[in-house]
Amino acid sequence: MNQAFFGSVKRLYDAGKLSLNGVYGAVERGWITAAQYEEITGEACPA
Repeated sequence: MNQAFFGSVKRLYDAGKLSLNGVYGAVERGWITAAQYEEITGEACPA
């Protein structure tokens, strides 16, 4: 997956500007993987 998307999603989540739903939306769009979701949020990816 594109590291730029991962970095952007992580930065936005860490800043509180992206919710868990928003991070999951990035997974649904193929911008990040389920493993990256877990890395960003610390929670299992809802599938």
